[in-house]
Amino acid sequence: MRRALVFCVVGLCCVWGSTGWAAEWRAGLARTDITPTQPVWMAGYGTRVHPAEGTIHPLWAKALVLEDKQGGRVVIVGTDLLGLSRQIHDAVVGRAAKTTGIEPGRIVLNSSHNHCGPAIVGCALVLNPTDEKFRAPLRAYAKQLEDKLVALIEAACRQMRPVTLEIGQGEATFARNRRGGTIRPVDHSVPVLRVSDPSGRPLAVMFGYACHNTTLGLVYKYNGDYAGFAQLALEQAHPDVMAMFLIGCGADANPSPRGDLAQAEQHGKSLAAAVDRVLKVKMHPISGPLCVASGQVDLPLVDPPSKKELEARRGKGNQYEQRLTEVLLERLAEKNTLDAAYPCPIQVVRFGKDLSLIAIGGEVVVDYAIRLRKEFPGERLWVAGYCNDVFGYLPSERILTEGGYEAGKAMVSYGLHGPFKPGVEKLVVDQVKKLMRECRAP
Repeated sequence: MRRALVFCVVGLCCVWGSTGWAAEWRAGLARTDITPTQPVWMAGYGTRVHPAEGTIHPLWAKALVLEDKQGGRVVIVGTDLLGLSRQIHDAVVGRAAKTTGIEPGRIVLNSSHNHCGPAIVGCALVLNPTDEKFRAPLRAYAKQLEDKLVALIEAACRQMRPVTLEIGQGEATFARNRRGGTIRPVDHSVPVLRVSDPSGRPLAVMFGYACHNTTLGLVYKYNGDYAGFAQLALEQAHPDVMAMFLIGCGADANPSPRGDLAQAEQHGKSLAAAVDRVLKVKMHPISGPLCVASGQVDLPLVDPPSKKELEARRGKGNQYEQRLTEVLLERLAEKNTLDAAYPCPIQVVRFGKDLSLIAIGGEVVVDYAIRLRKEFPGERLWVAGYCNDVFGYLPSERILTEGGYEAGKAMVSYGLHGPFKPGVEKLVVDQVKKLMRECRAP
């Protein structure tokens, strides 16, 4: 008797009926070039004086869609960008949800925090140019980026195939904590996820590292810095494999040494070599089911200045402080208030008992990765920062107490009126615990 195959279609993603699919996982892969097609202002450094002048290598966005036997899905996107604003994130996941049927909370958008890519509307906005002749091309690029990211997710959904998943961990040692003083923590771990077809042929490698993507200074040519060079090196060594990078909790770490293109290439090659070492040894197979939980936690800011105080600040301080004053006054005129807190997005993607990916918004310092590993002993965790909404630095309690750039001074760049109040670390960790409980392994 012939056995019927039943196909269920949800949006653009096809899910095999249980009688027709015996594989543990299915995956879809896609990539798209997100290099600006015209010179636009570059991201990350406020001392830039003109737009980009060329390209060293293309900038990419890469998508991995994973689906378990029950039809549960998650989308993970890596981009060679400084960060995505809440505005762009919400537009992308909202549109993708309508066309693919994948809930917004099941879409993870990570940015490598590349300082050699285009400036992004709404992200580190105080560093972006104020002249309309430079702002208009950035708005146009933001719309193109939104369209490309939506199309990328849709394309990955159209290419679902049976796969196996394996996890391993290596080490790279070029990150250095940049806060100075006594010995400071650094996370040298390199998590590696291999996606292979049923015959064992690798299709994709997703890897991470917790370090600012800032080897290069004021270059005026687009490139992905060390993370971009690492992906290039892996794809050159494995021509049929898509290499994809997720940055970790590296907000207080810099590459060392740093300053020129050769060093960026060297760090990229050393990170790729660390990934290759993992791929050459036995890796841990990943089983389902897949569980995704998402939410946000409101992080309280210090009390905002009054309109009178802001008007008194006009024209005072450095150029960034002056720009921040104008941004805050514009917000007051629009909403008649300044926000007392900022919503930090958090996601947990749990692969049965084998792996939990924790995705946190903002520039996350290393203390969070260290703390969460202590909170979940015996669990295999992958903690990624710079996910979905890069709204500013996310300091730990230790860093808030010590003060300095990551504790509050850097918030000027992001258009926030001041640092977070004490207690944000507990709020974030408690939210992660809540989401982990929701996705407790069977």
